[in-house]
Amino acid sequence: MTDAKSLPALTPIGDNPTLLWGMTNAERLRRLARAEGLPETIPASGAELAVNLDYVFDPVWLRHMLTLPGAVLMDGDTLVMAHLTGGMRPEDIAGHRSELTIIDYRDNPQIYNRQLRKLDCPFVQRLTPETRREIERKSYFGAYKGVTDALTKYLWPEIALWLTRGAASIGMTPNMVTAIGAALCIYATYLFAYGHYWTGMLAGFIFMVLDTVDGKLARCTITSSKWGNVADHGVDLIHPPFWWYFWGVGLGTWGLALSNQTFLLVMIAVVAGYILQRVIEGLFIKDFGMDIHVWQKFDSDFRLITARRNPNIAILFFATLAGRPDLGLIALAWWTVISLVVHAVRLVQAYAVKRSGRPIVSWMEEA
Repeated sequence: MTDAKSLPALTPIGDNPTLLWGMTNAERLRRLARAEGLPETIPASGAELAVNLDYVFDPVWLRHMLTLPGAVLMDGDTLVMAHLTGGMRPEDIAGHRSELTIIDYRDNPQIYNRQLRKLDCPFVQRLTPETRREIERKSYFGAYKGVTDALTKYLWPEIALWLTRGAASIGMTPNMVTAIGAALCIYATYLFAYGHYWTGMLAGFIFMVLDTVDGKLARCTITSSKWGNVADHGVDLIHPPFWWYFWGVGLGTWGLALSNQTFLLVMIAVVAGYILQRVIEGLFIKDFGMDIHVWQKFDSDFRLITARRNPNIAILFFATLAGRPDLGLIALAWWTVISLVVHAVRLVQAYAVKRSGRPIVSWMEEA
């Protein structure tokens, strides 16, 4: 991690009136600098991060460049960003190239984004009125996790992009989106309890899309906050068992109520399985310093369908489509148990690898 005392000050170069996500590039850079804790004035070390306002880049580039004093990011022959030290100025770069580390974006350099669990070459592009929407699209998809469930990854990115743009255009904050989503989440729970599964799933679907929108809006507009993150993840963490419980309660409306014993066993499997999977994920992060789903490619692929909220709601959707929401809940319970076993086995295998003296490294970092 970069020492806070050695962090460079941001030095914007030029000007650019084109708006991106409703803000100028200069304002976007100021927000990025604040998020990374960069000083407002050049420190005694003379370190500065010179950034060409003609260009927009994924925030991953800024964090990456902060770890590389003396590095210069180029787009062919054009300067994009430079982490300069020792009082060197942007105009001095041409005469000191041999002393600097030159990174050319056109060489497609790969960076592992631990936060978003993906390995790729983050975007860099010149910002003009003609490229604005293309860049917004790139920054939006750049904020997507590389490892997530199938619905989030494949089904609603385009819907969430449209909503994210709309929210940004009218000045909505991520916390506003989270609040609307939380209200819909509670409403879906109420509808499930009375067997209104289709309207409940519609409310749940909108909530799940908004659950994507608030995070993307925060990353694209650089407005993430500690409490916003807590609220977003808190709702995500708490509500699924309540959905499945009240889904079971609502089965009586359909004349498909489970027996008391069956309902108890289903709830034990669903709730205990959900909690234990979260515990396993926490243990993996604590003991190996990374998410269990980025260890090996199998783990990343399994995350697409593992028994989390979105894959589970897909099970219930198809069961209800077949007129058997009761069997859907039972299938959800079995899938939760199967997913728990898979995660438990992977945790045990990881400990075995560690005991053998071999390192636990994400397949993305090895790629």
